[in-house]
Amino acid sequence: MFRIQPVQKISLREALLLTIIVLGTMSIAIIFMEAPPHIPLLLSLLVLIIYGLAKGIAYSDLETGITEGAKVGISAALLFFFIGILIASWMVGGTIPTLIYAGFHLVTPQFYLAIVFVVCAIVGVGVGSSLTTVGTVGLAFIGISEAVDVSLAMTAGAIVSGAFFGDKMSPLSDTTNMASSIVKVDLFDHIKNMIWTTGPAFVISLILFAILSPSIETANFGKMEFFQQGLLDTGLIHWYSAVIPLLVLFIFSIRKAPALLALAAGSLSAILVSLIHQVPNVKSLFDTLFNGFVSETGVEEIDTLLSRGGVESMFSTIGIVLLALCLGGLLFTLGIIPRLLSSIEGMLKKVRSVITASALTAIGVNFLVGEQYLSILLTTETYQAQYKKVGLSNLNLSRVAEDAGTVVNPLIPWSVCGVFITSVLGVSTISYVPFAFFCLLCPVLTILFGITGKTLTYTDIEKN
Repeated sequence: MFRIQPVQKISLREALLLTIIVLGTMSIAIIFMEAPPHIPLLLSLLVLIIYGLAKGIAYSDLETGITEGAKVGISAALLFFFIGILIASWMVGGTIPTLIYAGFHLVTPQFYLAIVFVVCAIVGVGVGSSLTTVGTVGLAFIGISEAVDVSLAMTAGAIVSGAFFGDKMSPLSDTTNMASSIVKVDLFDHIKNMIWTTGPAFVISLILFAILSPSIETANFGKMEFFQQGLLDTGLIHWYSAVIPLLVLFIFSIRKAPALLALAAGSLSAILVSLIHQVPNVKSLFDTLFNGFVSETGVEEIDTLLSRGGVESMFSTIGIVLLALCLGGLLFTLGIIPRLLSSIEGMLKKVRSVITASALTAIGVNFLVGEQYLSILLTTETYQAQYKKVGLSNLNLSRVAEDAGTVVNPLIPWSVCGVFITSVLGVSTISYVPFAFFCLLCPVLTILFGITGKTLTYTDIEKN
């Protein structure tokens, strides 16, 4: 039934107690002590190892569980390295700076909040990071809103909605690659499948932001112009810098090439484009691909926006992924997750119940731990067998993990994203949540489609 077979059977009370201890350890450390996720993950692993040894389980069996759990993350780790290279090369080639510059040209005094949403979505897709989008372009929009007396809560809601649309739909995003690689589905198939829920959520959000947008006839868009001029001064803004690498990535996507090859081709095309407007320096290029692109304009906001990427930037994320998967492997090996699932197995016989249960699990982990990586990892690892049992493709599971995992994190005040956004934008999570329409709609739509059976992808097993 499960990929990792348990070595013992435990009572429901024991399984619940251990779950509370593990989640409590991580929650207290991450939320209240603001510890990096790596440390509480290691502590939780240690707790489970000690418990296993106390129960008389051989360490070799525990080690096997850890290893089996981590195996799933190897392909993800490799993809993350190539993502780091792609981001760095797209900075060197001017692809991401050009996309950001083009996005600012969309801003007009009319439909201001809708434009903020769209621009943040464009930048989010180009950068592949919601928090980077919020901390740079989003911060600029907060400054504009302050200057023209637009609601900061509404502006923050539009920024967060656009940033997390970009994070969710970008092939550069670590959460997007994580969700697809863990359940072994193609990255671009995963992104295309998410359009069924992401598309309606985007359109509805855009309409709502357009309706709520105030009329701004006389506005001081100095900060936006400051960003645009700063980007131009980098010398990286060229139309071909965006078109050629994007076209290469698109061609590889429609031809269903493996994600790793698509990322490699996208990186190579950007590097070749960079040779058009830069003197080639192989040593400097290798340093950039490993350490990331470093912007040296002297303008802090621009340098913060553009200095990113590289293999090294992925080490922390890969560490979280592998540790979380090791933890998941132990939770299965010790019979904790199987016991919890068996207690509700009677209710997981229909497609609608499996979709709903997995979505609620992703949301629940976000609330308990405040970490979107763990939400995605634990949900995908836990429910793969259930999805297979009711004849659902893993494309549905990866979509649910993003719809109820990735985009829910910024809605929680004590989450990693919630705390970051509040500290950067100066707007409390409670204030912007009612206006983060995209993030609110995605989990609702994924559960709704699960209940109705619409837009789901099935295997050869009979539909339920």
